[in-house]
Amino acid sequence: MHEGYNEHPINPLPAVVWLLAAPILIGEIAFGLGQAGVLGPQNIGLRLDMLQRFAFDPGIARAMVEQNTWPWTHVIRTISYGFVHASLTHALMVLVFVLALGKMVGELFSGWAVAAVFFGATIAGAVVYAALPFTTVAIYGGYPGAYGLIGAFTWILWTRLGAAQASRARAFSLIGMLMAIQLLFSVFFGGRPDWIADLSGFVAGFGLSFLVGPGGWRRALARIRQR
Repeated sequence: MHEGYNEHPINPLPAVVWLLAAPILIGEIAFGLGQAGVLGPQNIGLRLDMLQRFAFDPGIARAMVEQNTWPWTHVIRTISYGFVHASLTHALMVLVFVLALGKMVGELFSGWAVAAVFFGATIAGAVVYAALPFTTVAIYGGYPGAYGLIGAFTWILWTRLGAAQASRARAFSLIGMLMAIQLLFSVFFGGRPDWIADLSGFVAGFGLSFLVGPGGWRRALARIRQR
């Protein structure tokens, strides 16, 4: 038997990536069954019910800060909004990002680091979004977390380009392209201010990578000492 014959032709996804994708997949299956009436007539509007329960409302967040009250059912929205989506298409687009970027980042980052980037970016997206006084509509969907993984992937490219003495600006070409696409959609089709949470997620993912990436903390300390 040839050596390596039993090896997988495609590297399997890290377990943490499946754990991040599982709630989205399970949710979409439940929403589909609910809409089809399989779960009973009371669950035909299950997606709308879950959006109302788990989407992140900046108005509620600002009220919690002003009143200094932190009910858990609303605090959890800073994370839960990343797992509910407006439609199957919306969810599938997020899953493509999470699976693809999660695989690439997970090949270098530990499982806990991938999770830290995703959840950190999701929370950062909600916090920054609520901190801006002009945001009024609720946000939902996993794009901020997915953009956090893009930030981590950008960090990987950034460090490699630096090690090769190449222009590190090239590492930001992916996020630049994605932001340009979002801008065009907003101009021609109108849009929600969700991009604020997405961009904040990217920045958080890139920044967190200095701490949770391989050798990230040592590298960050070395750069601080150089200054």
